[in-house]
Amino acid sequence: MGEAPEIFYVNGFSKFFHETQQNPCSDQNHDPSWYEEIIDDDLKWSYKLNSVLYKGISEYQEIALLDTKSFGKALVIDGKMQSAEMDEFIYHECLIHPSLLCHPNPKRVFIMGGGEGSTAREALKHNSIDRVVMCDIDQEVVSFCQKYLVVNKEAFSHKKLELVINDAKAELEKRKDKFDIIVGDLADPLEDGPCYQLYTKSFYEKILKPKLNDNGIFVTQAGPAGIFTHKEVFTSIYNTIKQVFKYVMVYSTHVPSFADTWGWVMVRKK
Repeated sequence: MGEAPEIFYVNGFSKFFHETQQNPCSDQNHDPSWYEEIIDDDLKWSYKLNSVLYKGISEYQEIALLDTKSFGKALVIDGKMQSAEMDEFIYHECLIHPSLLCHPNPKRVFIMGGGEGSTAREALKHNSIDRVVMCDIDQEVVSFCQKYLVVNKEAFSHKKLELVINDAKAELEKRKDKFDIIVGDLADPLEDGPCYQLYTKSFYEKILKPKLNDNGIFVTQAGPAGIFTHKEVFTSIYNTIKQVFKYVMVYSTHVPSFADTWGWVMVRKK
């Protein structure tokens, strides 16, 4: 396989969600209904809701905050579960800590995406870190998360955090500084989607790799990595990165709210 292929998800909200989205504070929100995430034509996950806390649309994507029975408050972007209160730590700890622990002295971190602030929160736990640059394209998502995700309040106000609202590709391209760790906390590479260009061979080769210090590490989320789901994007992301970097490793773990095994790809520059 070459670069990330066309990928299509038909994720969406249940009939109940569409009926209540115009008035997310109405009494209807307390109806014990369901949020549905359609995986493909023959499979969908359903999450029982206490309520729909927020529903809105930014310039780039649809945003929702749901109160689920099983996983607490859950952030949903474009109809796809991003993180849930009960187990978001699994995803974010797996994304951040392996790379920082593998680096002898990580000081500078660049996060592509990560608008909810959880990735920055985990990186800032490491005492060696001098600067974390979090670059997200969507100001409305970042502002929403700053307001509603109180668990990341300290991360957003941390003196070592530099918050940039910009396209990550453009931001990396224009910056003169280099980084010990670059993190991809992005949506899956849907063709024509805002993140697709950040998973291509040309981006890894011409923009990202030169911004790593000689002993730098790049890590990215790589989507579902289960026995039956790894071919959706995980295999493609791995094979694309393998064309650019010599030292590549993959790892995975189960994330209950994603109802699947999730994968990450990590590389060393040298």
